Amino acid sequence: MQEARDPNVPLIQRLQFLGIYSNNQDEFFKVRIANLMRLDRTKKGRTQPLLGGYTPDTLLEAIDKQVKKAQSLFSETYHAILEKMASENIFVINERQLTERQKEFCRDYFATIISPRLVPLIIKKSVKLPFLPDGNCYLGVKMTGSHEKNIRYAIIRIPTSSACPRFIVLPSEENRHDIIFMDDIIRLMIDDIFFMFSYQSISVHAFKITRDAALSYDDDVSKSLFEKISEGVSNRSNGSPIRIIYDREMPEDLLSILTRKLGLKSAEMLAPGERYHQMKDLMKFPKIRPDLLYAIQKPINHPYLLPFSSILKVIRRKDVFLNYPYHPFQHFIDFLREAAVDPQVESIYITLYRTAEHSKVINALINAAKNGKQVVVLVELKARFDEEQNIEHTDLLQREGVKVIHSMEDLKVHSKIVLVERHEGGENKRYAYIGTGNFNENTASIYSDFGLFTTHKGITEDVYNVFLFLMNTHKEFRFKHLLVSPYFMRKEFTRLIEQEITAARKGRKAYIYAKCNSLTDEKIIKKLYEASQAGVEIKLIIRGACCLLPETYPISEQIQAISIVDKYLEHARLFIFCNNGNEQIYMGSADWMSRNLDRRVEVCTPILNTQIRKILHKFFFIQWHDNIKARSLSPSLQNTYINPLPGESPLRSQTALYDYYQELSEHE
Repeated sequence: MQEARDPNVPLIQRLQFLGIYSNNQDEFFKVRIANLMRLDRTKKGRTQPLLGGYTPDTLLEAIDKQVKKAQSLFSETYHAILEKMASENIFVINERQLTERQKEFCRDYFATIISPRLVPLIIKKSVKLPFLPDGNCYLGVKMTGSHEKNIRYAIIRIPTSSACPRFIVLPSEENRHDIIFMDDIIRLMIDDIFFMFSYQSISVHAFKITRDAALSYDDDVSKSLFEKISEGVSNRSNGSPIRIIYDREMPEDLLSILTRKLGLKSAEMLAPGERYHQMKDLMKFPKIRPDLLYAIQKPINHPYLLPFSSILKVIRRKDVFLNYPYHPFQHFIDFLREAAVDPQVESIYITLYRTAEHSKVINALINAAKNGKQVVVLVELKARFDEEQNIEHTDLLQREGVKVIHSMEDLKVHSKIVLVERHEGGENKRYAYIGTGNFNENTASIYSDFGLFTTHKGITEDVYNVFLFLMNTHKEFRFKHLLVSPYFMRKEFTRLIEQEITAARKGRKAYIYAKCNSLTDEKIIKKLYEASQAGVEIKLIIRGACCLLPETYPISEQIQAISIVDKYLEHARLFIFCNNGNEQIYMGSADWMSRNLDRRVEVCTPILNTQIRKILHKFFFIQWHDNIKARSLSPSLQNTYINPLPGESPLRSQTALYDYYQELSEHE
């Protein structure tokens, strides 16, 4: 929301940030609010206090007040952006503002693109309403005849697909851009849709349903996890409605029949809104003016990884560190493709959590299997909202001869690791990749993540043992170098923090520098408070949820914390410990959250290469000194921007990092 309101952010980019905000709020309701509502429906849940002293009903009430404030701010921001866009001759218009030429265009567009995808539903009091899935926007229709009792109601689902976008660019005058919601083209053509009915007036009002997204499946031991998840995905679409957002101009009788048919039982489940809903579609607003978007930065090729040359040969000589999207994800794709065709490569192991819909990674793995390699893929079926795609990918991989394994029901595999085994000089040589982000070429262009290629014998043996654990989950393995959850990572992070506490109490230099997405684990937070009170210097870069309160006497005076939100989503995890001057540096897939430390398979690797250690140290402090896009996570809880001090040069870390990697590339 801050980025959407920032006048320094390009206009269309600001609309996209509003779309991201809307999408995040939808997921918050589908998962968090739905969970609270389920708790509130149980006797034990209603009486058992949650963290912070709330009960489910009091927490729902507090959240509702906050959401209403945020919705008002959203509306204000959206209209302010539209007003600013009008000054740039970009207009989002409705069906009543069309020229005759534009009306003709809309009629043709409706006939060829929209109409074939519409299925109007007539609401009958005595007939059960067909299931309405969430993830869509709907139009409620009221047709009124000459007598008040002569009323019909209908529902139109607004289609969503790449062939039928929500926003349509209209033919416009020179130097002007007119854009219309698909909703309004349907409104324009509403008489044509219901031509078979006789009515004197017709009104159309949008609404959106949010459903419980919990994935539930039965305990039938005769079914595999794959079968249970497949059934659960099918059942999820039938989740109970938890909220309906509707046009506040909707007639009361239309709203009443919708809520009754949908089974909404309380006023708290109704949220009056504006004319348009499903505003996550703003993420796909037409890019009609590139100057009103962030300029696309071309990724910088890693100086060691030259086009049409062996990546395996380079990794054999030295570790290679990548930071997406400053470096191209294509380097990783090329690594897999080379392994897929190299006659000396015998096997490839990989964990997949979220992949692109048309995945180059999966294509490379299939190619490897067709070339006779042993390919073992852990597909995490429980990656929320990606279960269906992962089921499809499982089918595809298995059909092509790839061995697919899945995690245990109560253990999610979130690690980002690859192991390639190659026959060299009469022995088996292992190549490992350990990352912080998903193997997804689409998100890699907008998520800031790390990746490490290494042939270090100790690390590659540990990676191999992680895969042995995944294939034999009843066995435990010891890891000499990697931090692996759920069995060892918490213990090791605790030891590393205690090591700094001991050093500080002896008067030695002690510090902890950490960057992750979220810091919510109570035990880690208590340890960091203890470290602060012992005199350990602690700097934290936490993008999302941070339950630690920094700079607060007497518990956390030595702790400073910031968040960075910019054009790339900060997704990398980095942990630096002083270790009496011999720094220990780790990067990997885990946040400091209970779920990452206790209920997931996560992997963090030590950074042993001297040059990469320097790069990561530089990375952290470039981000730490950001005074353009950094926010202070201070006790005020306002997320205020950190501005340059008098005489201090402005520093935007994502721009500075691009320049830094460009400089490194030029000097190699």
